[in-house]
Amino acid sequence: MRAAARVVMEMGGGLAVANGSEILASLALPVAGLMSDCTISEVRAGYDAMIAAAGSLGSPLHDPLMAMSFMALEVIPKLKLTDQGLVDVEQFKVVPLFWR
Repeated sequence: MRAAARVVMEMGGGLAVANGSEILASLALPVAGLMSDCTISEVRAGYDAMIAAAGSLGSPLHDPLMAMSFMALEVIPKLKLTDQGLVDVEQFKVVPLFWR
């Protein structure tokens, strides 16, 4: 985590996947630490590399980076999206997405 945090800090914001001290992939997001000034094709290629790197470390999720982004989303204080589904974090229970 230290290696990933260090490279994100050096890039001025962004995403990084690390295996120990080795950075496997990184994507600079220098505009407010959240957006890129590159073309969409450059960002897509960088993001695809990030997903592939996470997969190479064993992540079974289709897009683990997006899952982590939603988990930290502050505008939804009671609910968090996880790889297990939507979770009420106050009651530690999975919330059904559809009513029957």
